Amino acid sequence: MATIRSVTFDCAKPMQLADFWAAALDYIVVEGSDDEGAAAQNPAGSGPRLLFIPVPEGKAVKNRVHFDLTPKDTKAAEVERLEKLGAKVVKAFQEPEGTWTVMQDPEGNEFCVE
Repeated sequence: MATIRSVTFDCAKPMQLADFWAAALDYIVVEGSDDEGAAAQNPAGSGPRLLFIPVPEGKAVKNRVHFDLTPKDTKAAEVERLEKLGAKVVKAFQEPEGTWTVMQDPEGNEFCVE
């Protein structure tokens, strides 16, 4: 049986993305992180860490995998908080099965706030 050690992001600016996701998820940036490679993890050390690796090419298509975030407060408050951290709203959905907002992190990676 395997476990997930890291979820890895190809990116242009590893530290910028590590700082964003650490703030978004109440994680910490791992000591020794820099623009050659950065990581963020739960301060308790539980769950997979997020790893940010620099690549020369930019993002070209929609993510095939994304995070669905459940806010501690209201969805509206969480969307506003994430926007202040550098995310942007792509589209809000209101469907019979629920509501969610699709957002992008500072490098354009999609994620949802439910």
